[in-house]
Amino acid sequence: MTTASRRNFLKGGAALGAAALGTGIHPWTRWAQAQDLASQSLRTTGLSVTVQDRILEMFQNASGIGSTSGTPATFPDAQTKILSGSADFDTWEIIAERLPALIATNNVETIATSSLKNWANIRDTFTTVNPKWDARSQITGQIWADEAQTQLYMVPAVYNYDSIGYNPEVLSDEEANTWTAIFDEKWRGKSGLNVDPLIAFGQAILAMNTWGMMEVANPGNPTAAEIDEAAKFLISKKKDGQFRALWGDFGELVNLMASGEMVVCDAWQPAVMAVKAQGKPAKYATPREGYRGWAIGPSMIKGTPNRDAVIAYADFWLSGEPGIAVTEQGYYSPSTNIKDVMDPKKYAFWYEGKPWEGEPERGINPGDLRDGGSLEERASNVAYWHQWPDEYDHLIQRWDEFLNA
Repeated sequence: MTTASRRNFLKGGAALGAAALGTGIHPWTRWAQAQDLASQSLRTTGLSVTVQDRILEMFQNASGIGSTSGTPATFPDAQTKILSGSADFDTWEIIAERLPALIATNNVETIATSSLKNWANIRDTFTTVNPKWDARSQITGQIWADEAQTQLYMVPAVYNYDSIGYNPEVLSDEEANTWTAIFDEKWRGKSGLNVDPLIAFGQAILAMNTWGMMEVANPGNPTAAEIDEAAKFLISKKKDGQFRALWGDFGELVNLMASGEMVVCDAWQPAVMAVKAQGKPAKYATPREGYRGWAIGPSMIKGTPNRDAVIAYADFWLSGEPGIAVTEQGYYSPSTNIKDVMDPKKYAFWYEGKPWEGEPERGINPGDLRDGGSLEERASNVAYWHQWPDEYDHLIQRWDEFLNA
């Protein structure tokens, strides 16, 4: 390890130690130092949800790795590049639903849980099958390479339960707390829809179920006939001018909501928080049909020369400290380690559904509650988990028809 790298490492270790222990060096930093990563690099790609310069800098400082670089990219764009054989990246911070594409094309190497110092504190959500769904229809059945749960295709880094963002000065809670709100003609021209077809179709099906137009047991894995019905519905709504925008970028979503051009849309909770931070009215719905569950994390690209760096990076996500950064945006950490390093009052607000006790911060004021309540409450109200549909090719074909309509 070079002198400069060691200096950075000690600086990061001290920061982690101050957060977790008050003094000394964080145990994860000691572990990372033992890996001797100074000669390795980390090249990662994925959504800006996790591919953040500040988190990569934290990782580099704490681990002593030689260098890091992050390239934000949508899931479809990253998938196209990685599956084409590009050697530009060591890891793809993938959403679990797209893992089958990596697996089928033999573009992933598994990561052993025994190589992850922090795996012991993973939440049960990622290890225990919920009897509500079959295994592959939930996160527990998507990330594992073996039934014994010793090898991971993806190490969870962040997860959440998504719903609807809305302007509470325009829509009442009763109007907004249902997936039909996005497609309600009352909000024609002021509604928004995500450009990811694996998201859009599921939401359309949830709304159609509520309106009695369909009866689909698993909106995340519709049959070809169900896809056809949902496509007809989406195309008719688009032709009627229902959607102000088909959004795909965080900043675009925030701007459209803050300006009032969109009053209701499928949304990421951090975007709603960002609108509130601007002093604009915004709220996150508690849909009576249930949330969409998803998880993102590093997958190791096959053939990477930086295997140890990928493992260390994945483990860093579970150390607690990076979880603070994403939690304060409105996401969750898959590791209970976060409780040991996060301010107790902030943890109480974000995870336990308790009133905000701190100073006003990013649109949150004393006494405010997190929309949707505690992690336990939100986790108990899930309509479906994102997944790779059996009829993926057919779904994409019909989505192209929607885009061209």
